[in-house]
Amino acid sequence: MKKAFLNWSSGKDAAYALHLVQHKKEFSVEKLVTTINSETNRVSMHGLRKELLIKQAQNIGIPLQLIPLSGNVPLSEYNSIMEQEVLKLKEEGFTHSIFGDIFLEDLKQYREQQLQKVEIEGVFPLWKKNTAQLMQEFLAAGFKAITVSVNAKLLDQSFCGRLIDESFLADLPAGVDPAGENGEFHSFVFDGPIFSKPVSFQKGEIVERSFAPVKKKEDNCFKKEPEAWDTRFFYCELV
Repeated sequence: MKKAFLNWSSGKDAAYALHLVQHKKEFSVEKLVTTINSETNRVSMHGLRKELLIKQAQNIGIPLQLIPLSGNVPLSEYNSIMEQEVLKLKEEGFTHSIFGDIFLEDLKQYREQQLQKVEIEGVFPLWKKNTAQLMQEFLAAGFKAITVSVNAKLLDQSFCGRLIDESFLADLPAGVDPAGENGEFHSFVFDGPIFSKPVSFQKGEIVERSFAPVKKKEDNCFKKEPEAWDTRFFYCELV
């Protein structure tokens, strides 16, 4: 099998991508790779504590590699750090990098362009899947996940810290992607077929946080204008 590492977000898309890859047995996933905000010790974007991330990897049974990044890292610096980290993985014999992306064309192109520089091939097991069907498959496979971050512009606070199930999907407003592929929500997967046992945790408070948009054009790898980025999110504290 081809030696691969999986870009692990701690959420449902990465978890289901890993499940599909393990089932097909074309790739041997030998590392989970996650970027961590070095200032908060939390998963970038998801806001999950590093301790729970480590428990996740332990219960999955795949080594975890953390890449610390400053909270406001410029894209140019991010690209440089990631290139060096992926080169190290290549030296270890890794040939493929697996992602849980579904339909964001700009993001996929960006990832592939960056990987081409170090001659690593990108793999996208969920690419172009119908997201409503994908979520049904995710739940039918026995996965359990909770929302840890929601976009305050698109979802109210009640959706944060909620179990992702049929009821959750039915309550999503019109225009919100069932898999949150447009950044509507992020999740923490704590049980499912890839785990030897569930990850234990407790829910804490829900807080609202705001972020300044990207200012420099060169630090925006997408076609979206910096001023259009969403900047308010609700986060559910998990401990």
